[in-house]
Amino acid sequence: MGQFGVGQGIKRLEDVRLLRGEGRYLDDVNLDGQAHAVFVRSPHAHAEITSIDTEDAAAVEGVLAIFTIADLDADGIGTIPCLAPMKGIDGEPARQPPRPALAKGRVRHVGEAVALVVAETQEAAEEAAELVMVDYEPLQAVISAPDALAERAIQLHDAAPGNLALHWRQDNGANIEDAFAKAAKVATVDLINNRIVVNSLEPRGAIGDYDPQSERLTLVSGSQGIFRLKGQLSENIFKVPEEKLHIITPDVGGGFGMKIFCYPEQVCVLFAARRLQRPVKWTSSRGEAFQSDIQGRDHVTRAEMAMDAEGHFLGLRVRTQANLGAYLSNFSTYIPTGASTQMFTGLYKIPAIDAEVRCAFSNTVPVDAYRGAGRPEAAYLMERLVDEAGRVAGLDAREIRLRNFVQPEDLPYNSGMGPVYDSGDYPRLLKQATKLADWEGFAQRRAEARKQGKLLGIGLASYVEACSGMGQEEARLTLDEDGGITLVIGTMTNGQGHHTAYAQLLNDKLGVDPEKVRMIQGDSDIVKKGGGTGGSRSLLMGGVAINRGADLLIEEGRKLAGQLLEAATADIEFVDGTFSIVGTDRRVSLEGLAKALGEGSIPGADDSLKATGDYTAEALTYPNGTHVCELEVDEDTGVTKVLRYLVVDDFGTVVNPMMAAGQVHGGAAQGLGQALLEHTVYDEEGQLLTASLMDYCLPRADDMPPIEVNLVEDLPCKTNPMGVKGAGEAGAIGAPPAIINALIDALSPIGPAQIDMPATPEKVWRAIQEARTAGRAAAE
Repeated sequence: MGQFGVGQGIKRLEDVRLLRGEGRYLDDVNLDGQAHAVFVRSPHAHAEITSIDTEDAAAVEGVLAIFTIADLDADGIGTIPCLAPMKGIDGEPARQPPRPALAKGRVRHVGEAVALVVAETQEAAEEAAELVMVDYEPLQAVISAPDALAERAIQLHDAAPGNLALHWRQDNGANIEDAFAKAAKVATVDLINNRIVVNSLEPRGAIGDYDPQSERLTLVSGSQGIFRLKGQLSENIFKVPEEKLHIITPDVGGGFGMKIFCYPEQVCVLFAARRLQRPVKWTSSRGEAFQSDIQGRDHVTRAEMAMDAEGHFLGLRVRTQANLGAYLSNFSTYIPTGASTQMFTGLYKIPAIDAEVRCAFSNTVPVDAYRGAGRPEAAYLMERLVDEAGRVAGLDAREIRLRNFVQPEDLPYNSGMGPVYDSGDYPRLLKQATKLADWEGFAQRRAEARKQGKLLGIGLASYVEACSGMGQEEARLTLDEDGGITLVIGTMTNGQGHHTAYAQLLNDKLGVDPEKVRMIQGDSDIVKKGGGTGGSRSLLMGGVAINRGADLLIEEGRKLAGQLLEAATADIEFVDGTFSIVGTDRRVSLEGLAKALGEGSIPGADDSLKATGDYTAEALTYPNGTHVCELEVDEDTGVTKVLRYLVVDDFGTVVNPMMAAGQVHGGAAQGLGQALLEHTVYDEEGQLLTASLMDYCLPRADDMPPIEVNLVEDLPCKTNPMGVKGAGEAGAIGAPPAIINALIDALSPIGPAQIDMPATPEKVWRAIQEARTAGRAAAE
C-alpha cells in the first residue's frame, strides 16, 4: 500500500483549486453575445390558460423575444420523456401524459413555466416577465397521493384516469395470505415519508448556443451525466442526430440526484438560442428552485409484519401511495417501485413478501430520485416496522434484528425480490455498533437524564442498499510528457472527490504522483461514453475501467520500454512507475518513456502512450451497516437534540477512508434534516407554503452531533474486481429510521409509539401533550 494509494485517507486534490476560486461553475461561464432568459411561471397549482398577452412585455427596451408553447410546437420540439416506463399489475407500462417544456393549455403546479422572455440584460428580461399577462381559469387542486387517488378527485391528465400513473406489484412468489393466517403476532405501522426540496448549494442553470453554419446546438448545464441528457435532447426533443448536440457540464455544486434529469429550462434555452442564433443563459433563483427543481420522497405507507410466537418473520405486506407530482420526470415511476420494493426485505429473511405501490399525479412539483432514490424509503419503512415488531414480540431492538438477520453462512442469499447479497456480516456490524455506543449502559444514562427533566432515547437502524452496478463506463488514459496521466472519463463529479479517488487508483497501478493526474469529464466532444454519476456507481464503474486501462497502458509501455532498452518485452517488468530489465539496473521511468516518445526516439511508435479501459457491470453491490442514535427531548418544549451518532459501515474495499467518512457525514446530515427539520408543505390550493429558506428548515451546524464512522474493510464485494461497494448514499439511508426510532424510544415512558417525519419541536410537543391527556383520561 503506497503513501497515496488505495486505502489512504489523503486530502482531496480538487479542494485547493476550488478554495482558490479557480472552479468553473455555470455562473462563471459567459459566452460572447449572450442574452438572458427569465421564465414566466404559474401562480396557480391547477388552471386553464385562457390567454397570454405579451404586447407590453415585448415593448420593454432590450427584449429580444417572448416564447410560448405555440412557438415550440411550431418548431416541432418534443416533450420530455419518462425513461423508466415500468409495467404495472396489468402488464401495461406507466401512463405517460406529455410533459411539454412550456405549459400547454393548462398549468399543473405552482411554478410551471408558461412563457420564456429573452432580453439583452437580466434586468430587462425580469421587467418584461412581470408584464406578460396570463389569464387563468383556476381549477381545484389535489396535493397528496391519497387525495389524488380518491374517487371523484379532479383529473390532471386525460391520459391518466383516476390520476393513477402506475399500479405496481412485486412479491417473492410466496402466499402472503397463508403467512398472515398462521401468524401468532402482527406488527403494523402507518408511515409518511415526507417530501424534500433538494436545495443544492449551486442552483440549476443552463446556457444554450447554436452555430448556424454547422446547425449544431450546444448546452452548457450542471448535470450528473452528459450522455443521458444528450440522448433525450437529440432523440426525443429536438429530433436531430446526436452529433448535432454538444453537451458541456463544468464544475457542479451539488446534485444529490436532482441534477440527473432533463428539465424544461434546458430545452427552452436551446430552442431560444437556435431561434435567435445567439447564446441564451438562464440561472435559477433560489425561489425558482423551490418551485421547479425535482423534489424527493413523498410516500404514504401501511406496512405489516407477520411473526411466529418467537418473533421470527413470516410475511411482509406493504401498501404505498407515492406522489409523483404533476408530470413524470425521467425516472419517477422507477423510484417508488423497482428501486424501492426490491429492498423491502432489508437484511432479513422473510419467507413471504407482497408489495403494492400506487403512483399518483398531483398538483405539485414533479418527484424523482433524491439521494438514495428509493432505498431510503425502503429502509425507513423496514426499520420502523422492525422496531414495532420488536415491541409487539416483546424483544429488544437488537434481538429482533439478530433473530431475523440473514446470517453470514446464508450468503450468497437470494432475497426473492431481485437482490442477491454476496457478502457481509450483518450481525457482526450490529453488535459492533451497539457495543461502541454503550447500549448496555443506556438505562443508567436515561435515568440520569430523567432527573434533569430530559427524555433520553436510543435507536438503531440496520440498512442495506443496492447500487453501483449500472451500465458501462470507459476510462481513456494518456501518458503526459511529465510522467503524469490525463484521464478522460464519463462519470461526473458533483463534489464527491472523484479526482482524488481516481488519482489514488492510478498511483496504486502506475506509481504516478496524484498531483500529476489530470481529469477531464463533462464534455461530449471529448468524453465518448459514460453513465454519469448516480446510484453510488462512480467508484466501481469508473474505478474498474481505470484499473483496466492502467493495465493496458502498462502492457503497451512494456513493449515500448523493451524497444527503448533493447530488450525483449518478456524481460521488462514494471514496478513503482519504472520499467526495467529484470535482474539489471537498466530502466526507464514513465516520465522518461514519455519524453522518448515525444522526441521520436522509439521508431514506429506514436508520440504518446494511450490506453482505454472499459467495464460493464454484471451485478449490483450491497453496502450495509448499522446506525445508532442517542438523543434527548425537552419535555416542556419538544426540542430534540441528537447527542451522539455512530455508524458502522461495510463498503467493501475502501479507496479513501476519509472521503468515505465524509460521504457518510453528508448523507447523515441530509437524513437528520428529513427526520427532524425539513418538510415541503403545500396548502389545499397547491400553494407552496415552504417556498424559501425562511420557511424551509435545512440542518445547520448546531443541529448536527459529531458523527462517528467506523468502516469494516475485511468483507469485500465478491461480484466486482475491486471488491468495492457504493458509499455515497448510505448516510441518507440509515439516518432517518435510526433518529426516529431513538425519538420514539425517548417518548416511550410517556406513551407515543408513532410520530412522522419531520419530528419538529411543535409536533413532538403536541405528541407529548396528547399522551399526557390520554394518560389522565385513562387514570380517571
